[in-house]
Amino acid sequence: MDVKFVTLLVVLAVTVSQTSETLFPGAFDCCTKISDEIPKGILRRVERFEIQKSDDLCHLEAVILHIKGKKFCVNPRNRKVKKIMKKMKHKIHRIKFHVRKQRRIKITKQKEQKQ
Repeated sequence: MDVKFVTLLVVLAVTVSQTSETLFPGAFDCCTKISDEIPKGILRRVERFEIQKSDDLCHLEAVILHIKGKKFCVNPRNRKVKKIMKKMKHKIHRIKFHVRKQRRIKITKQKEQKQ
């Protein structure tokens, strides 16, 4: 083979791999395997979660649990996973409500001080 042709193929392959990653960033973060069983210790330390749907980019439905920078892919139909997701959603809504309430109290106090 010609050296120029081989060089061109290598440059083309590198360009395509970089372009595809920038165009489809989610495609490389898809779960390829899911776990049906998950230890309680991991569930207690979950910081946040994402729901991966089976669409064009990802071919598997999963819940991605984030724990200290690591990702664990688990079955979304698992009873324990559903329970932790419900608990975390409730916790998020409660925190947001609390912040709004504090802000409202702070604004009313400022208005009272101006008068």
